[in-house]
Amino acid sequence: MTAIEADLTPARLAGAEVLDFARSELFERTFREGMELVEETAAYLDGDGRQDSRLLSRAAALSYAGESMKLTTRLMQIASWLLVQRAVREQDMSAEAAGDPRYRLADRRMDAEPRRGDLPIALIEYAVRAEKLYDRVLHLDRQMYVEPAEAPANPVLNQMDLLRAAFG
Repeated sequence: MTAIEADLTPARLAGAEVLDFARSELFERTFREGMELVEETAAYLDGDGRQDSRLLSRAAALSYAGESMKLTTRLMQIASWLLVQRAVREQDMSAEAAGDPRYRLADRRMDAEPRRGDLPIALIEYAVRAEKLYDRVLHLDRQMYVEPAEAPANPVLNQMDLLRAAFG
C-alpha cells in the first residue's frame, strides 16, 4: 500500500493496541461500567424517573424529556462502541473494520447548558456520569484509532508530495 492509499483509509490502527485493549482489564472495567450505567439509567427512566417527571412544571417536563433523550442517545453510543470492541476481542470483527467511521465515536457536542436546576437530581447525576464516561471512551477511541494525516495546506507542497509518491 502506498502512502497515498494509506491516507485514503478512514482510520488506521495505532499498532495492535485495539486487540490488546479489548483483552485488557481496563476494557473489562469500562465495559462493565458502561453496561451497568445503561441498565441503571433505563431502570430510573422507566421507574422513579417517570414519577419525578410528573411532578415537574410543563417547561421543566419538556426539559426533562429532552435531557432524557440526549442521555439515552449518549448511552447507546457508548454501548455500541463497547460492543464493537468486544466483537474485536471475540474475533467476530476485525480491528480494521472496527476503525470504520460508522463504529467510531464523534466528538461530544457542547450544547447550551440546560436549566438543570429544574430537573430531578437523579437525572442530572446520570447525565453527568454518562458525559464523563463518554469522554473517557472517546479518549480511548482516539488513542486506538489514528486519524489519517491531513493534506498539507499549501497546494504546491501537496503537488510535490504527490510527485514524490508517484516517482519515488
